[in-house]
Amino acid sequence: MLVHLIVLSTALAAATSGKHGGVEVPEFGEPITNLTVPIGRDATFKCIVVNLGNYRVGWVKADTKAIQAIHEHVITHNHRVSVSHADHSTWYLHIKNVQEEDRGQYMCQINTDPMKSQMGYLEVVIPPDFIPEETSGDTMVPEGGTARLSCKARGIPQPRVMWKREDGQEIVVRDNTGAKTKVLAYQGEVLKLTKISRSEMGTYLCIASNAVPPTVSKRIHISVHFHPVIQVPNQLVGAPLGTDVTLECYVESSPKSINYWVKDPGELIIPSEHHEMVVRQKSMFEAEMSMTIKNIRREDLGSYICVAKNSLGDVESKIRLYEIPGNDRHIFQYPDERIVSEDEYGTEIYDEDFDEKNTEKSNRVLDKANKWYSNDGKIIVTNNSASVLKKASLYHGKSQKIEFDVNLNRRNLKEMLENFTLQAYSI
Repeated sequence: MLVHLIVLSTALAAATSGKHGGVEVPEFGEPITNLTVPIGRDATFKCIVVNLGNYRVGWVKADTKAIQAIHEHVITHNHRVSVSHADHSTWYLHIKNVQEEDRGQYMCQINTDPMKSQMGYLEVVIPPDFIPEETSGDTMVPEGGTARLSCKARGIPQPRVMWKREDGQEIVVRDNTGAKTKVLAYQGEVLKLTKISRSEMGTYLCIASNAVPPTVSKRIHISVHFHPVIQVPNQLVGAPLGTDVTLECYVESSPKSINYWVKDPGELIIPSEHHEMVVRQKSMFEAEMSMTIKNIRREDLGSYICVAKNSLGDVESKIRLYEIPGNDRHIFQYPDERIVSEDEYGTEIYDEDFDEKNTEKSNRVLDKANKWYSNDGKIIVTNNSASVLKKASLYHGKSQKIEFDVNLNRRNLKEMLENFTLQAYSI
């Protein structure tokens, strides 16, 4: 290195007039600032010299001992390097489109005797990037198995890696003893999910960052495969002839199953105006399959089977459709009671006596019992202007309607409704 510096000092001296008598010795005005520059950006070193006079400024890359420039002339063959100055006191070394090989110490020299110099360091940082051959892709694992996801990233400084679920749910991590921990973010290059369940299926984000923009992420999807499962809310469904009725089955499967309906003992049901079929996908592995039978005929009564099949197996469940009477009418009159106007009590009364709140599933038969429900879970009372009586309507499911006349009074109405409910259960 000493030999190269002597060569540079000699070159700088040759560039001067050789007359230094009476000239003040130059000094550096301030230290050179170290630089940290992302790869591909530009870097500029500044060297301030006081009382330069006829002396010259040179730039050297200290680690390689390569002369970059002498005064206003570029010596290096690197076309990305240039020099400039302002008023012979501020000297600049410019490096465009910085690359990794530009990292290192740069020396600003003055050709005094002895030579004066100061150095600044150029740090080239690199944003994170994934190493493809060491990073996992989409993964399939059987339920109860283990999914091992790896995410390797490179960059300067070394990136940190963390994992998150794309849907914002918690990640379930189990230790060697099987104890579970739920976290929103998991730190580490390897994510291991043991005894995995269907609820852990989804897309996981591997995120790498090192404070150098941009942060990068990779999406890795985990598919958890399992045998289909069917749940039937109502295995016994009653409806009058001539009405519509909907049968429902809830399916869980992965991969997604093929779902269809069969009329016992084995007749495949094709979608038609009479049989309207819908499959609603509720999640990646949950689906609701329903079939509405329009204008029920006697030959429609009997058992129906919902079937779900995927590559791991198949499952089925049976629903029985039976006829219930549809022409009952009950008349209740209380002529001795005072008539109450709609303004006093409104049009919706005693809905606390009817605990069915789910209007979307009001045709379900819970615990295999046949229940009567009011329309949308309420008793609807309308005013008959030609009479002192009120008229109320009850519906079984959303199909059968039973009408009865009631005199709206506070004392007897609730008792009448309770009696009607008991009679409806006995039908």
